[in-house]
Amino acid sequence: MPNPMPTAPLWRRLAAIVYDLLAVIAIVMVVGLLAQMATGGRLADEHGQLLTWWYQPLQGLVVGAYFFMSWLRGGQTLGMRPWRIRVTDQTGRPLTWQRTLLRLLIAALPVALLTIYPFTSLRVAAWAPVVGWAVLIAPALLDARGRTLYDRVAGTEVRPLST
Repeated sequence: MPNPMPTAPLWRRLAAIVYDLLAVIAIVMVVGLLAQMATGGRLADEHGQLLTWWYQPLQGLVVGAYFFMSWLRGGQTLGMRPWRIRVTDQTGRPLTWQRTLLRLLIAALPVALLTIYPFTSLRVAAWAPVVGWAVLIAPALLDARGRTLYDRVAGTEVRPLST
């Protein structure tokens, strides 16, 4: 049996996630600015309650589109580029849109934990997705190929770029 293609070490993947977090913050800020402009600055009332039903879904769609398009077209997000890693299917080929969508949906599941906010404190609600992502990433520590739970479900792997 031939040697499988190498996968990227977890530390490089985590570094790319930190870089992507910065990109996501920038995306959220731009979408927020555009939404503020579209509503005349009336996204929320004086108590912080959202006045528009579409704002949070729009943020989710735009951030999701960033990851979807990045993985589908070239297999790299902005955060993956400096670390010279790319997401592929298990054979090293580019992802199909179906595999990309499945990976995105599983990786985004922890965001749903933000909905616990009405039942708990803001601190708990803010940390819940972080714990959720830790649960999704933790299997990479034990998997021989370094795959996260969303990689395993979607049939993807993160590989170093060939030199």
